[in-house]
Amino acid sequence: MTSNLQLRVAICGIGIQAYWEQFSALRPELEGYLRTVATQLSRPGIELLELGLVDTPNGAREAGHKCRRADVDLLFIYVTTYALSNTVLPLVQRAGVPVIVLNLQPQAAIDYSVFNSLPDRRAMTGAWLAYCSACPVPEIANVFKRAAIPFHQVTGVLGEDHTWIQIGDWLAAAQVKSVLAEARLGLLGHYYSGMLDVSTDVTQICITFGTHVEMLEVDELSALRASVSEDDIDRRIEDIQEHFAVQPDCPESELKRAARTSIALDSFVRQHQLNALAYYYKGSGNAENEDTMSSIIVGTSLLTARNIPVAGEYEVKNSIAMKIMDAFGAGGSFTEYYALDFDADVVLMGHDGPGHIAIAEGKTKIRPLEVYHGKVGRGLSVEMSVRYGPVTLLSVIEDDRDKFKLLVAEGECVSGEILQIGNTNSRYRFSLGARSFVENWNAQGPAHHCAVGVGHLAHTIEKLSRLLGIGFHQVC
Repeated sequence: MTSNLQLRVAICGIGIQAYWEQFSALRPELEGYLRTVATQLSRPGIELLELGLVDTPNGAREAGHKCRRADVDLLFIYVTTYALSNTVLPLVQRAGVPVIVLNLQPQAAIDYSVFNSLPDRRAMTGAWLAYCSACPVPEIANVFKRAAIPFHQVTGVLGEDHTWIQIGDWLAAAQVKSVLAEARLGLLGHYYSGMLDVSTDVTQICITFGTHVEMLEVDELSALRASVSEDDIDRRIEDIQEHFAVQPDCPESELKRAARTSIALDSFVRQHQLNALAYYYKGSGNAENEDTMSSIIVGTSLLTARNIPVAGEYEVKNSIAMKIMDAFGAGGSFTEYYALDFDADVVLMGHDGPGHIAIAEGKTKIRPLEVYHGKVGRGLSVEMSVRYGPVTLLSVIEDDRDKFKLLVAEGECVSGEILQIGNTNSRYRFSLGARSFVENWNAQGPAHHCAVGVGHLAHTIEKLSRLLGIGFHQVC
């Protein structure tokens, strides 16, 4: 993941204090299993709070207070054996964070012959209790439901790869949730007039994702641009030539314009401590602002590749989608579908404006455009295809039923002819076929923009939606 934030995670086991005197070998055995889980959770980017075996209501209250004092983001409750729900409830109530219930057996199955050959029934019962993690989960779930406490589950075997993959996905989703909650999203300009689908409730963005929204002025960016030196421009042009394939027909004057704006954007982002940006500027005759905003594409593409995703056309929801993909380490490029190739059964997708050059197939080209269609100005634009291979599309949807919902599709970016028009352009194949994909995607009511990232991430994004408490739908 691209964030330097430490995810604060708490882990505890649960049981019943009365068992320890009755079965002397049971507690050491369960504590050994708990250490195994804690060891697996001790990975880079994780601050782990180990709460030990919680076996009484008083102990649960104290463990919950420890979680609050440590400001944990996520609580794993490992059900090591049967435990009373009145032990679990006060812990979760006081912790006040998302809960993952680990229903993990020590082995895939009880060795019945070994079990039945134990010397007496006390020993048998003690051995049996080490396999009883599934027993109290319905009781715990019942109380959580009645208390309106969201919870999530991982069911499996302690040493099974699938178990640790599931736990890893929950950690990744929690990390992204934390990134969103700490993020500062800049909104520069205003909505593209007439695009009712991209308009959003910014207050709900703050409520749902925890993201701070900063309203910004184009005038400030233009003022920063005016103070950029010629030496800085020359150095930035060298940087642009290193990261892009600058086409021979790009005028030197346009390269300088783009470099000047790119440097100003970097200062702008630093001053406002931005982690994402959405922008659009229609223009009203202010020459300086038009000069700034018509030369922004190269700089915003560089920012996007440096984990500060930038969405054009003031697509606030899509800047969140791009930040989610970025935080998962998958990129997150601004895109939309514009045509279908029925002969090849692929969907053609792309957009003018910023592209995520870090997930491009080959080096991103810079081309000059005489006009930005539907927008003010002319200048340099980027042309790229997303890297060939598995991809995930993500749209943040706002509708009349859900505050927000995450819409996902997994597919493949494939090679083939693309339009060489100075935009991002890719060919995508989906398991449903092009027709069914488009119809099923549209049926969910998304805005026409979405974010595309590399790799298949639907299973992890679904976990993020559950941690955020919002809807989720996977088309394919």
